[in-house]
Amino acid sequence: MEIKVPSVGESVVEALVGKWLKNSGDQVVKDEIICELETDKITFTLQADAAGVLKQLVAEGETVKIGTTIGTIEENGKTVPPPAPTASPEPAHPASPAARKLAAEKGIDLATVKGSGKGGRITPVDLAGKAEVKVEEDLSPPVVRSEEPTPYAVSRSTPQQDDRTRRVHMSPIRKRIAERLLAARQQTAMLTTFNEADMSRIIELRSRHKEQMKERHGIPLGFMSFFVKSCCEALREFPAVNARIDAEDIVFNDYYDIGIAIGAEKGLVVPVLRDADRLHFWEIEKGIADFSLKIKENKIAISDLEGGTFTISNGGVYGSMLSTPIINPPQSAVLGMHAIQERAVVRRGEIVIRPMMYLALSYDHRLIDGRVAVQFLKRVKELLEEPEELFLEG
Repeated sequence: MEIKVPSVGESVVEALVGKWLKNSGDQVVKDEIICELETDKITFTLQADAAGVLKQLVAEGETVKIGTTIGTIEENGKTVPPPAPTASPEPAHPASPAARKLAAEKGIDLATVKGSGKGGRITPVDLAGKAEVKVEEDLSPPVVRSEEPTPYAVSRSTPQQDDRTRRVHMSPIRKRIAERLLAARQQTAMLTTFNEADMSRIIELRSRHKEQMKERHGIPLGFMSFFVKSCCEALREFPAVNARIDAEDIVFNDYYDIGIAIGAEKGLVVPVLRDADRLHFWEIEKGIADFSLKIKENKIAISDLEGGTFTISNGGVYGSMLSTPIINPPQSAVLGMHAIQERAVVRRGEIVIRPMMYLALSYDHRLIDGRVAVQFLKRVKELLEEPEELFLEG
């Protein structure tokens, strides 16, 4: 049985073989995950459609066209039971996957090799001089100083001349992000306006209804649903912020598909809540939670990312106090949320302490006038500071 790269969307024409989870010659069972593939938009996994013996035809790090056969499964006519989980001791001589593979190919006993990596880890460089190993032909980074995965690197790298630097190929997703961000800067007249919101009432409402919502709907009340609802209402009042430019026309969207920027291991992903203005608070929270789980499990679909009329990005979860978010073309505006911080503010002539959040609206000045942008953000602020009516309606 052939293993082919499936089509995941009309705009996706190729995929990178990111990681084989099974080796050639391994027995696999039906529906077992055997490979991770990465496109310029999503990362997803392939499952075995039958039980049998796997044979890889394409190596990790190679980019192939959609429909390419990257492996085969030789069906043996019987179901292979999944291996029983066993506690394997830590190997006496830890080695990187690339080093283990190279050692197996060259017949090198890793027990005879002293590792120079972190914690004595054996790298391909350490195998130089053992048998006839050509380190410059290795496809993995020669000396890796960190065990943490990087969203920028894929399995291929070019040789390096200085052990203090590494050169790795950009992943398809990272390249796509770079292209879109550069296009946003070059093709829009982007400006940013700022305001701040007192989050006292939302914090109080959330505290009061959080557990009740969890009991009724299985999801706790968060902050993002208030922002989604507030933005939908403000977009209804200021339709230019929900519009886009198409050649010499302005396309006004009389619906509200809100993109929610979610940080993933390999880059920012922006799934879309369809008709967000019609969703209840718990539906918004559940939709965001489902997207986050899909992204974590590499199950997000192209259809989840397509469209969107406006985007909300929450840099506050990373501790950001203030930033200028970049527009997600062809949209014309994006709202940036930031960290909530107790600050001294003046209320009715007195200095009081309030939980405050800076808000930032980046917008395309070709379509949205400064006055409209300021009024839109001011309206969002008002809805956040007096959310009772909005909350009851939602």
